[in-house]
Amino acid sequence: MQYDWSTFTKRISIKADAKAIYNSWATQQGLEEWFLRLAAFVKPDGTPRDAQSNVQAGDTYTWLWFGYGDETVEYGKVLQANGIDSFQFTFSGGCIVNVHVKEEQYETVCVLTQSNIPLTEEGKVNYHLGCMQGWTFYLANLKSFLEGGIDLRNKNDQLHDVINA
Repeated sequence: MQYDWSTFTKRISIKADAKAIYNSWATQQGLEEWFLRLAAFVKPDGTPRDAQSNVQAGDTYTWLWFGYGDETVEYGKVLQANGIDSFQFTFSGGCIVNVHVKEEQYETVCVLTQSNIPLTEEGKVNYHLGCMQGWTFYLANLKSFLEGGIDLRNKNDQLHDVINA
């Protein structure tokens, strides 16, 4: 069997309802609670989206992380947001991230798939291995935040090379 470097999937069960998990991904306020220090969204007409409003397909975003300076910025576009359980966006290196929330074995499961990963050495290292490590931490942080209110992110931009930034 040959390993598929073009995609990966990470799954985590979270003791929260599907709507809370979805809103954690699909609103500025939600993303800033567990993932980003800034998650600004702009509607297709060029106006900013309200921080509590669900983003929509066609919105563009600017994202900044704790533990990194403003020069580490991600720009992208929301490809799909159904308001219930599925959210898809462009990501680093031309990748596409799909988040799906579903019920499985009486649990709520958040499934993240990153695809369209370039099959270059840079793609394998940065967008497959690197992003997989990052998403593993952030999914654990989403669970921690929603289940217990504890945010595990490193918010000290002077502290580098830690797994929680």
